[in-house]
Amino acid sequence: MNVVPIVTKVRIVPIAGYDSPTLTLSGCHYPFFTRNIVIIEDDSGNKGIAEIHGGEPIKKSLESYVPFIVGHDIMDYRNIIKNIQKKIGHPNDKGEGIQKLDISQLQYVVHAEAAIECALLDLVGKFLNKPMVDIIGQGRHRDAVPFLGYLFFVANRNKIDLPYIHDDETAGNDEWFKIRRSEIMDADGIVNEARVLHEKYGFTSFKLKGGVLAGETEMKVVKKLHETFPEYRINIDPNGCWSLDEAVKLMKKYGSSLTYVEDPTNAEAGFSGREVLSYFRNVTNMSVATNMIAVNWKQLYPALQMKAIDIVLADPHFWGIEGTLRVAAILNEWGLTWGSHSNNHFDITLALYAQVAAAAPKITPIDTHFIWQDGQQICDDALEIKDGQIKIPNRPGLGININEDKLAKAHELYEKLSFKGRDDTRAMQYLMKDWKFDPDRPVFVR
Repeated sequence: MNVVPIVTKVRIVPIAGYDSPTLTLSGCHYPFFTRNIVIIEDDSGNKGIAEIHGGEPIKKSLESYVPFIVGHDIMDYRNIIKNIQKKIGHPNDKGEGIQKLDISQLQYVVHAEAAIECALLDLVGKFLNKPMVDIIGQGRHRDAVPFLGYLFFVANRNKIDLPYIHDDETAGNDEWFKIRRSEIMDADGIVNEARVLHEKYGFTSFKLKGGVLAGETEMKVVKKLHETFPEYRINIDPNGCWSLDEAVKLMKKYGSSLTYVEDPTNAEAGFSGREVLSYFRNVTNMSVATNMIAVNWKQLYPALQMKAIDIVLADPHFWGIEGTLRVAAILNEWGLTWGSHSNNHFDITLALYAQVAAAAPKITPIDTHFIWQDGQQICDDALEIKDGQIKIPNRPGLGININEDKLAKAHELYEKLSFKGRDDTRAMQYLMKDWKFDPDRPVFVR
């Protein structure tokens, strides 16, 4: 009989990677993004790994969890997480979710214990010699997971006096690496972006990050994408910055080009985002996705009760692994769909998304920013997107293993940064003097 391994050591390693000047409602991405890596070791010699959002508040939360983990057997992961939630909780979370949230405040609403759960489940998978998908939720529902190509408008880096990486100069014959740091600000550029991503990764589903230009302009881009690639799934996410009236008008004019629309509008005139999206959905008959108005259990109940949404993008970093799969099971029973939201991330999160999505019963193609960070992998045997999907490898746990040399280099980059959080206003103010985040106005609508 096998003896269950005991946790002997926990490491929290903050790291950084390079990013493009991509644009969102919150402004312009900084040249660097940060993440926190969790490595949990047990007395069998295995390492369980996880990745979660960057920022010192999350790092401090993770460090505070260590006494709840060391000395426990890895199969006790549920009780470990429950004790963390009960005795520490989320002291920085004001309970507002991410309705109209400035992205610089995201670090205060992420549930950092999700990284502990991931690393422990990675260890459990290695102990049982089973892929994570086979030991979580209801078990395996699919062997391959479809992902979407995340399309962004990209600012001209030469107008921003910050050290963006110029990997287009060393990209060789890789067309994607050549264009992803270059300016992309019109419909032709976005269409070309989609073409290149299809050729490199095989995507046939795309999402345009909106909230940058006027709504009418962005929907004309969507229309051109649909006309150019009529067989592809096309979606848009303006992060709720359109008014209800504008969102309804845009959908009536251009909605036939979309598979679904994500958070087209948000709280206004005294109504919550859930109420507003319920009205929007009734008027337009559009399929609606969200990662803003239903990001915890208390918000999910009224959102579903009001029939405000069809797709819940339940990021496991907010819900936990078992939590997000409970969401997926409920949605499936009610004829709705599960998906996952994304932020800038490394290959550990990519593997987590694949494993979790493979265990969800009914899904939409999964979000990922990883294509914008591809080439910065910190693991051996990193999973790859081919033919628009990731095949689950027949390897235990997450199916990947940390490369300590690559981890050390990413940590070294983090230590060199003078600013270790996230604030898209900083880069944006080079493009528009005195620019400030406004949840109700696209970036360049001022």
